[in-house]
Amino acid sequence: MSRFAHRLTPWQRLVLYACGVLLLCSGALWLAVHYSIGAGAGELPHPLEAWLMRLHGLASFAALFMLGVLAAHHIPHGWRLGARHRFAGQRSTGLVLCTLGGLLVLSGYLLYYFAPEAIRPALGWVHTGFGAALALLVLSHRRGGARPLDRDA
Repeated sequence: MSRFAHRLTPWQRLVLYACGVLLLCSGALWLAVHYSIGAGAGELPHPLEAWLMRLHGLASFAALFMLGVLAAHHIPHGWRLGARHRFAGQRSTGLVLCTLGGLLVLSGYLLYYFAPEAIRPALGWVHTGFGAALALLVLSHRRGGARPLDRDA
């Protein structure tokens, strides 16, 4: 077994981080445009809002694909490694990352298809909070992954 078998391959890391940055930036820009530029009473939405949501949706499909990639190898392997004391922190952050990812998928789906206008703003802020929490937690999870595996274990 490779000393770094639990790590993502370079292409996986690149695509996953690109999706994350694209999701974070498109979501943050949409918030900025929606609540500052297009915030006037009775005004139509700013034209950038629709394009930012399209970009956010495209990135979310790529992120869902990457979640499947992670579910196939990285998550099960990391769960087994989490039984070792020095990887226990990664198991807990990984579990929270998976939970937040699921909540983001659910809240995004609800926003797109089912949210009544009365709760849409509140659900949007909940979705934003989940996204910000996930972005911050990825940094913590990533830092824990920099150690090599024991050769004799």
